[in-house]
Amino acid sequence: MITKTTIDQIFEATRVEEVIGEFVQLKRSGSNLKGLSPFTDEKSASFMVSPVKQIWKDFSSGKGGNAVSFLMEQEHYTYPEALRWLAKKYNIEIEETQQAEEDKQALDERESMYIVSNFAKDYFHQNLLETEEGKAIGLTYFKERGFREETIKKFQLGFAPNQWDAFSNHALSKGYELKFLEKTGLTIVKENRNIDRFKGRVMFPIHSMSGRVLGFGGRILDSTEKAAKYLNSPASDIYDKSKVLYGIYFAKQAIAKENNCYLVEGYTDVITLHQAGIENVVASSGTALTPDQIRLIKRLTPNITVLYDGDAAGIRASFRGIDLILEQDLNVKVLTFPDGDDPDSYARKVSSEALKEYLTHNATDFIKFKISILMEEAQNDPVKKADLVRDIIKSIAVIPNSIQREIYVQETSKLMEISEGVLYNSLAQQIVQNKKQVGEQRIEETIKMEVVAPSQTIENEINEIEKYEKEIIKTLLLYGNHQTEFVDWEEEINALGKKEIKKKMYENSVAKEIYLNLQDDEIEFTHEVFREVYNIVVQQFNLEQNINIKTFTQHENQKVAQLASDIEMEEDKYVLSNWESRDIIVHPKETKISKQVTDIILNMRRALIDQKIKSTLKSIHEQSPEKEQMEEVKNYTNLRKLIFDKLHRIL
Repeated sequence: MITKTTIDQIFEATRVEEVIGEFVQLKRSGSNLKGLSPFTDEKSASFMVSPVKQIWKDFSSGKGGNAVSFLMEQEHYTYPEALRWLAKKYNIEIEETQQAEEDKQALDERESMYIVSNFAKDYFHQNLLETEEGKAIGLTYFKERGFREETIKKFQLGFAPNQWDAFSNHALSKGYELKFLEKTGLTIVKENRNIDRFKGRVMFPIHSMSGRVLGFGGRILDSTEKAAKYLNSPASDIYDKSKVLYGIYFAKQAIAKENNCYLVEGYTDVITLHQAGIENVVASSGTALTPDQIRLIKRLTPNITVLYDGDAAGIRASFRGIDLILEQDLNVKVLTFPDGDDPDSYARKVSSEALKEYLTHNATDFIKFKISILMEEAQNDPVKKADLVRDIIKSIAVIPNSIQREIYVQETSKLMEISEGVLYNSLAQQIVQNKKQVGEQRIEETIKMEVVAPSQTIENEINEIEKYEKEIIKTLLLYGNHQTEFVDWEEEINALGKKEIKKKMYENSVAKEIYLNLQDDEIEFTHEVFREVYNIVVQQFNLEQNINIKTFTQHENQKVAQLASDIEMEEDKYVLSNWESRDIIVHPKETKISKQVTDIILNMRRALIDQKIKSTLKSIHEQSPEKEQMEEVKNYTNLRKLIFDKLHRIL
């Protein structure tokens, strides 16, 4: 278990904008930073980071918190794993109150799979560099590909021994469980033996955006073996190849810096380009490009350049992936290499300077490129040319931006010598057809959805009380230390013997006012998280007379941290709305804090009284009413009226 002192050091050193900046492209927005949500598919940025408050809020998904909670959401880390990641990033030595082995036993299955995968990565890498077989076969292959030793170490390349169970036996001897070796796909479990999936292959570890090993790609070197040339880890709880891009961990900073991502097909393309100084490059690892992979890139840049390494037929087959990129509202350029070269072979032929110059000056707009490829196939055949027009229109129709669509229509009209009017008509028809298909898909999804029964009345009552509990917590965290004047209404008998309501003013802190009122009414919070926050507030108030918001935004209970971060970032959503540009003035709430506090407390009392009245009436209905019960309802009703009178006075 990590000590409190170490946790404090980690939070002190951590900069939330630096951590999130490794996963999301952030742009300055006033005192905050904003970017596209990494958790939802959105086109307008609603993800906010506050460097001042050291918290973040994703207004599209409702998630928020500190740097630790971001890593837990993004990378599915446990709380200790997130702290360790931050400690490593900021060079902080971790002190633990007990042996790491005890923590290891408490890890869940996903964490165990990550641990096994990392062990396998180290094993294969060490085997490549230190064993005779690894050096003779694996290391020789990589060096023949032109990979330098620092490149091999950077990408943690490895070699799996050409034996049926060498890795599995070694892992078992080190105490790793067979079920996790099987779940990660490293070991194939048979009835009478365990078989290494990647035996005799050079190994390419596949990393998440934060650097965790998710799986492996293995290339066979013996051409006589009847086996697939490349073999990937099977799908598991930690690895889904449709959601992963090879090299994203090593490329993310360069992608954000260059504001462009080169997309290639294979592992060696990525590694060779990195070695040549082109680091903003990732690979789809031999799979058809998916929306999830595109969204990974979109977090870092809106620009993708696809580097092709196939002939015209192979390029045509990959057009569907380009349409997916356009559909995600990204800008796409394409580039081919001369003389049948691929990115790997061309990068090894020329100098780094020549490669950079070629990539810069030969990238072509996708629509122009697609037209040139298809026109070459169509030649002078009018039927094929008509099919080509429809194909181009399909690509333009998926682009969300209407201005960009219009520019592409104009470009297509010039290149294909077809009137813009014809193209616009075809485009309109295609857009209608696309919307119809989307609508039908949504109807199918709706039919499959489970119908949820309406909430029961008692749940609605509890939710109303929780609503006021949350308002109290929000007020305490934002304005608890604020000193202000409060109003007290008292009945007095005037000189004529009549009752008068007199307004008296007194000064108090917001925290003290709330605390005294809740204590007088003996009110206890019903919501677990609100109760925990309130108890800490009371403790701080009694000990220090001051509420420290960092206690909550940095709390180890992530529900507490998210609640506090949500409250702290709530006002920042107005930045996204940009009310001032519409001449709408949002007044600061501090000017009405006294009224707000009184209003919340009175409404809380009113909701509790309503609940008590309904509970008593239900009891009366189910059995013969007693005089005391009827009197109780009457008293509560009168009390309720008094509260409404007070509420009307402060409106």
